[in-house]
Amino acid sequence: MTFVSLGQETVRLTVAQATIRFLINQYSERDGVEQRLVTGAFGIFGHGNVAGIGQALLQNEIDPEPDGGSMPYIMPRNEQGEVHAAAAYAKATNRLQTMMCTASIGPGSLNMVTGAALATTNRLPVLIFPSDQFANRVPDPVLQQVENPVLFDTTCNDAFRPVSAFFDRINRPEQLLPSLMQAMRTLTDPADTGAVVIAMPQDVQAEAYDFPVEMFTKRVWHVRRTPAERAAIERAAAMIRASKRPMVISGGGTIYSEASEELRAFASATGIPVADTQAGKGAINFDHPCSIGGVGSTGGDSGNHIADKADLVIGIGTRYSDFTTASHTQFKDPNVRFININVKAFDAVKNGAEMVVADAREALAALTAALEGYRVDEAYAAEVAEEKAAWDKRVYEATHTGHGPIPAQTDVFGALNELMGDNDVVINAAGSMPGDLQALWQARTPVQYHVEYAFSCMGYEIPAALGVKLALPDSQVVSIVGDGTYQMLPMELATIAQEGVKVIFVLLQNYGFASIGALSESRGSQRFGTRYRAGGAGADHTVDGRKLDVDIAANARSWGIDVIEVHTIEEFKEAYRQAEASDRATMIHIETDLYGPNPPGSSWWDVPVSQVSRIESTQSAFEDYVRDRAPQRHYL
Repeated sequence: MTFVSLGQETVRLTVAQATIRFLINQYSERDGVEQRLVTGAFGIFGHGNVAGIGQALLQNEIDPEPDGGSMPYIMPRNEQGEVHAAAAYAKATNRLQTMMCTASIGPGSLNMVTGAALATTNRLPVLIFPSDQFANRVPDPVLQQVENPVLFDTTCNDAFRPVSAFFDRINRPEQLLPSLMQAMRTLTDPADTGAVVIAMPQDVQAEAYDFPVEMFTKRVWHVRRTPAERAAIERAAAMIRASKRPMVISGGGTIYSEASEELRAFASATGIPVADTQAGKGAINFDHPCSIGGVGSTGGDSGNHIADKADLVIGIGTRYSDFTTASHTQFKDPNVRFININVKAFDAVKNGAEMVVADAREALAALTAALEGYRVDEAYAAEVAEEKAAWDKRVYEATHTGHGPIPAQTDVFGALNELMGDNDVVINAAGSMPGDLQALWQARTPVQYHVEYAFSCMGYEIPAALGVKLALPDSQVVSIVGDGTYQMLPMELATIAQEGVKVIFVLLQNYGFASIGALSESRGSQRFGTRYRAGGAGADHTVDGRKLDVDIAANARSWGIDVIEVHTIEEFKEAYRQAEASDRATMIHIETDLYGPNPPGSSWWDVPVSQVSRIESTQSAFEDYVRDRAPQRHYL
């Protein structure tokens, strides 16, 4: 049976070949600018996709003309890593382009689940094709198939369902077109994008079918800019005019909307201070008079002191993570109210806010016009300026500590901040570094700061450097990697070397987990299990021991990249200039102090402490926890 209409021109392709041809001809468009939506493929092949999608990519590489163009292929080393690279690529292109990822059945495909969760949590479009067991069930169970004796149609790929923005499984060729159309719709939906997962049984991938030729004509997906409802803007403007201490929290949505110019204009016209989240840093330049830096658990004094007393919070493109709200303790005015501008109603309603469901750029332009003639009180503006000046001074001190004999990582960040250009990109994701960077990094442009802190996935940093450099070939891409992260996912260094991609890695070696060690100590658990030290089972895991003879610099060289080992900040600066001038991927290896110092904290994060314990430090920490969580509340 066929669903192709009589007289409709068809072409006989396998399901995998049809998928590649379809993707080559899909484009995104916003503000009159068109670009290929899916620009390339990452793929690790095994049984399940080697003769399906693998064959289709090979055929396209040999003879791309019948497909309407090429689908460039990159061979990664780790399935999770390839999805991280695709997510970073999508983030660097402001979600207007992405790449596809494929892996073999069983453990290969299941290894992509973490990457899918990262993409969906960060609202980043990524296209994933996990291979699946046989749809015909003849060779059942096939190698690496997970058998469920109750639900025969369940496969390990069902693990993707809760972490996907769209999920489907293609059991017949006729299902491919409607599934791909929904996939493209999700990839280009500014509100509901994330990981798009289409599971493909290996026999279906290789099955031939007469597909309609029309399926492969160029299709442009228009990325909408949802306009702001006039009544919603009027309500928001009235709330702002009635407030005494309004502030803005700018999130990733401001950057994805490319609304930086409108945000700066809004702040300049109204004098309303603007704080940022991890995803939103750089949307307003740090030296703008109204820019007050990070807010929340990893924020700085200026942002948090203003937030403490704010009577109105205007969230723009933020999902309000617990770090932004300091686990719902940051905004201390008992009558604080919220306005949320967001393309996603799910996020706009948070904190009982007045909702403006709209594109950030459109809403900011409309709100600025509605507030013509309005400006914050001069006393409040003076307070903002004073807080900003005081924090700028603290930032300088925290990034020029002269700490020794082992440097502080904050001094490394300060040097990088001064060395990198406006359109260069710094990358990080996990450990103590995002906290220090959020508080201390002075971003000058929306492109400069790339920290993944929605899923905060250790192992993101190295593959992300590959993805960002592919998206922004003219930018110097610098990925800061801790030794803990490095040991979790270094494999894409080989991909970077193989592809000849020029990126710079800054490896901070501190022989442990600085962030969790400090958190453990603050919660009465004495840095248990957070140091890389010799000893093993039965050793005292609360004290320093002999450092392990793990040579990360030598290991990085073995992957095929250049490594420069330094010990001081001056040596680091010289090494950076050398790496910057090189045309090869380079790692700068420097040991930093596991114990800080770190920037001063002015906020809180909810990590529960054991209510009962035989350990005195835990007992004391629980008393502190009870005290510190007292201000916690829902913002209603």
